[in-house]
Amino acid sequence: MGIGAMVGVLAVDVGNTVTRLGLFASGELRATWDATTPALMTSDEARLVVANFLDAMRREASRSDGQEVPAPADAILSCVVPDLTDLWAAALQAECGRRPLVVGPGLKTGIKMRYRDPAEVGSDRVADLAAARVDYEAPLIVVDLGTTTNFEVIDAEGTFQGGIIAPGLALGAKSLAQAAARLPVIELKAPASVIGTSTREAMQAGIVMGEVARIDGLIDMVAAELGCEAGIVITGANATALAALLRHEACADDTLTLRGLGRLYDMNRRK
Repeated sequence: MGIGAMVGVLAVDVGNTVTRLGLFASGELRATWDATTPALMTSDEARLVVANFLDAMRREASRSDGQEVPAPADAILSCVVPDLTDLWAAALQAECGRRPLVVGPGLKTGIKMRYRDPAEVGSDRVADLAAARVDYEAPLIVVDLGTTTNFEVIDAEGTFQGGIIAPGLALGAKSLAQAAARLPVIELKAPASVIGTSTREAMQAGIVMGEVARIDGLIDMVAAELGCEAGIVITGANATALAALLRHEACADDTLTLRGLGRLYDMNRRK
């Protein structure tokens, strides 16, 4: 049986900016929930995030299909913020009654790697790879948009060759506004024209369209090193909007990381 065939299983992806939760039940990812990742929090506050997510699911279920939302009996955690890992693990243990699986060294992934030190690969990147290698045809480039913009490169044999880590879209906008006193914080959307006729439009062109150009350019460079064209999957914040702006054809996949956590749980879950 696949993940959550008998019970609910929580998947939690704690990023530097956003924490994403998902609940698997009856073999499916039933719902997702996004929360801001705070600089400081307690395990009680983390458990409150879980409770709010489950309450929202139950309210939605009662309004729509009426399906019962199972109480989670287990969990898997990916956390790229070291100071938050233990408290999230404690919160999930309190909620589910058993310590969650935590993505890291020692967990089976089924991923062949050519990375010099596989332990350096972030848990969110591992989750992306776990889903992408099964759900998409190799060779493949996965672009994950978050605090950083990550590229994960899978060759024709399904091996993780390595990747690229660059500053993310929101981080670039924040840094620009902080470093230049007269530049405002802007909404991250594509301008009507690349040649901006106001400061805000010029910044949107530079930040948003600059990110699009960077992604397109890096895709070309990666394909040249691979010696072949590769499929493109884009996930994370603003994935659908950016995929539509790219010169390359790209599939926007909003739940790739959570589904990857689901696959990792299936490979490692305890009986």
